[in-house]
Amino acid sequence: MLEPLRQGLPPLDPSAVSNAATCALPARYEAVREARRFTRGTLGQWDIGDRFDDACLVVSELVTNALRHALPADTVRDPEQDTPVRLHLMRWPERLVCAVRDPSHRSPAPRDPDASEDCDAESGRGLFLVDSFSDGWGWHPVTGSLDGKVVWALFLLRPSA
Repeated sequence: MLEPLRQGLPPLDPSAVSNAATCALPARYEAVREARRFTRGTLGQWDIGDRFDDACLVVSELVTNALRHALPADTVRDPEQDTPVRLHLMRWPERLVCAVRDPSHRSPAPRDPDASEDCDAESGRGLFLVDSFSDGWGWHPVTGSLDGKVVWALFLLRPSA
């Protein structure tokens, strides 16, 4: 999952991850609240104060997008299968990555903020917020036995004193 994060960035050594946490999310909108709660608890334990609010907002947007755009409307969770959406939080000494895996192969499409579309629309600004509040974001298809894609956001952290 980390290989595409290396493109255009200083090396991210998977063995140097100081903390990692993951959370399975059900295919319902209450999962956004669960993702926020999980993120707040995890980042609180990791003492990430300077990017705490930004990361929680971005996680909310990534999970909302996965639920809204990446799942078929009639998705029903089969208890025998893996949950359709999964949140991953990974921390290096000076970086935090928040990644959401979903079963869709469709690429995320950010709305052009300068387009003449309805600027009062209640949706369509999620990836614009992700781009605005993170230090970088991207996506890549999942490889191996899993199916779908991962959409991730990178946050640079202040070095520990």
